[in-house]
Amino acid sequence: MVNRALRRVLRLLWRLVWRGALAFVLLSVALVWLFRFVPPPGSMVMVERKVQSWVHREPITIQRQWRSWDNLSNNAKLAVIAAEDQRFPIHRGFDVVELRRAWEASRDGSRLRGASTLSQQTAKNVFLWSGRSWLRKGLEAWFTLLIETFWSKQRILEVYLNVAEWDTGVFGLEAAADHYFGASGSALTERQASLLAAILPSPRTRSASRPDAQVERRGQWIRQQMRNLGGTAYLERL
Repeated sequence: MVNRALRRVLRLLWRLVWRGALAFVLLSVALVWLFRFVPPPGSMVMVERKVQSWVHREPITIQRQWRSWDNLSNNAKLAVIAAEDQRFPIHRGFDVVELRRAWEASRDGSRLRGASTLSQQTAKNVFLWSGRSWLRKGLEAWFTLLIETFWSKQRILEVYLNVAEWDTGVFGLEAAADHYFGASGSALTERQASLLAAILPSPRTRSASRPDAQVERRGQWIRQQMRNLGGTAYLERL
């Protein structure tokens, strides 16, 4: 009797897990397909900021204005590619070259280097929470595969530029351009775009309008990389 009851419980649990997994797959595919055409209403990072404001009782105003591809600065598009993911047009969501370099660096005892692509960052920002758990990384890989399957490279970069956080509560290129330079996200200069890209690793502790020496050096490096890539003509590869 005990064994029979145990088997029933296990079968029930298996059915629940299987149905839950199927529901998750169908829902995630539907959401990614929908956001191919419709701007995401927000991102999980935005949700995190609001929760943090409630927990710490520190009001955070979310600043964000969606802008379509044609209304985003070409300088900004190229700057984030130059800074974050120069093989963005040719990889399928994961940069194998950078992953190998990161693995070799970790084996040599060097400081752990990032190998996250723009596709991975977009998947994480829109659909997932912050953190470094294996579960989150696994889900990040799943959503990365989905957006690489259903979205064009232009769409991935368009969404990224509209959800990236450039200061506490400041999301998207339009809000960032206004926040730092009083400018439109469609009319950023090469220098302004490079400084915005330069602060992305730590946007809540750095400033694009008042760059310290480290941000200035990174901004200069990004501008050189933009020229090495051939300027904004590089965007034709997307």
